[in-house]
Amino acid sequence: MPPYSFMNFYCRHIAPRLASAYIGTLRLMLPVAPMCASLVFWRRQYILDYAGFIRKMRVHIEALREGPAQHYFEDVLGRAKTVPAEITGSCVQCGNCCMDKRCMFLEPIAEGRYQCGIYHSPFRRLSNCGSFPLNAHDITRYACPSYHVIEIVRKP
Repeated sequence: MPPYSFMNFYCRHIAPRLASAYIGTLRLMLPVAPMCASLVFWRRQYILDYAGFIRKMRVHIEALREGPAQHYFEDVLGRAKTVPAEITGSCVQCGNCCMDKRCMFLEPIAEGRYQCGIYHSPFRRLSNCGSFPLNAHDITRYACPSYHVIEIVRKP
């Protein structure tokens, strides 16, 4: 089977199932999620505000169902073929790319500015967050005000 055919099969059949399994696992782990997150990210506030973390986690899971989980398995792990040659810009901390400000780790730092509560964790780099923006679809999906794709026009 040629590589393109496998990637097509992977994106159409395997990636959606992996995304569903991931979201299902998060739902099952919901009661122990604050303890797990506290251990993994060394932040005791997740346990101290157990009920608040659970509420944020539910919002986070619903946001993942809208496409970021499948995007991760299709484009980030599968390395999308639509990766542009160059993306310019830098983060302005608007929070849009954090699932429209619904990520459970997003923390407000000022009026209209946010920061990732687990930014320096090596686990964050394995997520969608570590690859944003991967392509023009990422930028458009979250209405990112600061990143732009420079299209490369190839001469025939």
